[in-house]
Amino acid sequence: MLKIWLGRALVLLVALMCLRFFVQARYIPSSSMEPTLQIGDRIAIERVTHNNERGAIIFFNPPAIEMGSDLSMDPLSILGRVTGLPFFPSDVTFVKRVIGVAGDVIEIRNGVGVYVNNKLLVEPYAKEAPNYDLFVESDIGGRSVLGESIQPYKASNKPIKVPPGMVFVLGDNRNNSEDSHAWGYLAFDRITGRAWYIFSPIKESCWAAFWCRTQ
Repeated sequence: MLKIWLGRALVLLVALMCLRFFVQARYIPSSSMEPTLQIGDRIAIERVTHNNERGAIIFFNPPAIEMGSDLSMDPLSILGRVTGLPFFPSDVTFVKRVIGVAGDVIEIRNGVGVYVNNKLLVEPYAKEAPNYDLFVESDIGGRSVLGESIQPYKASNKPIKVPPGMVFVLGDNRNNSEDSHAWGYLAFDRITGRAWYIFSPIKESCWAAFWCRTQ
């Protein structure tokens, strides 16, 4: 009997790990993605496709310059990142929208909006126009979560051109978001999943549409 129960427990654990590997649930704690995602929303994220195309809403581990230190490489932390299981240590996770992909040239004009490859993006999802300018890499900078001033490319007057293997991400709440305008490009290997579905709070439109709100 003990062997049967141990076997069932093992199967359940494996099933749980497989499920967590493909799909996770996340809670939105901040206003950085308003109005699309709001405080208290619970989001299902899928971890398979890692769709990094422009417009995708992604979850990721922020760069070390933002956090003051990089991801821990101890075995339990690695297991937590791979499986997503709650009894392992978890890393800080951000959620933002992909604005630029490899090869895109980004400009941001105060009070106007975001330009990609010299074209103004039409962004019905953005809460308001940005209140800052970005024209070259040395313009990228801001405050980290620790309150420290960061400027990752302070010596570079190159255009803001997204390198291969990276994306440029912004929060929909442009003026209340710690994102690429402060810490720069985001590497693919830091992306943990793509927003899939708002499953709480439940609204009637959720049953007929991918999102409860405008993407």
